[in-house]
Amino acid sequence: MTDMTAEAAEPETIRAVLRDVRAVDGAVYAAVAATPTPTLDTALRRLSTAANHSKISFAVAAALALVPGRPRRAALAGAGAIAVASASANLLGKRLVRRQRPDREAARVAVSRHVPMPDSASFPSGHTASAVAFAAAVGSVLPGAGVPLGALAGAVGYSRVHTGVHYPGDVAAGAVLGVASAAVSLAVVSWATAKET
Repeated sequence: MTDMTAEAAEPETIRAVLRDVRAVDGAVYAAVAATPTPTLDTALRRLSTAANHSKISFAVAAALALVPGRPRRAALAGAGAIAVASASANLLGKRLVRRQRPDREAARVAVSRHVPMPDSASFPSGHTASAVAFAAAVGSVLPGAGVPLGALAGAVGYSRVHTGVHYPGDVAAGAVLGVASAAVSLAVVSWATAKET
């Protein structure tokens, strides 16, 4: 195979891989939609709604901010991580990728799971990005908080698939974005703290 033939084959290979990844993403979404979970439906719907605008994370940050020292620094890092994640997901990611939201009706997502379908693009999940960013940033400053906040972030991410408003791939991308956002916020807080001393 010549170099030019190999170069021409690369984009086709990438497109084929992306098609396969989208197929798996859709299949997992459909499997979640088709699995009856009446006991979980109400709880996950409420969690998904409570996570709107990072209300849960900001409530935790407010409580942490009341305690001087590391808890207050963790609250600052967490709030900063949410800001970075939210801006990156909503102002960049969603505008660049423009993935359509899943078709809940076609997938037959149970009505008992429904939350309002957002108007924004599907990729990445902003809820997940912000929840993971907060958990990772706070957990880095207060390691004892990392596990419960990480579990909460995972539940928020799953709730977005369970309620039918995101594909699993959107949530995975949101989680990666959240970790990166936490790293940015922690670097800024560390730099600001070093300047003060």
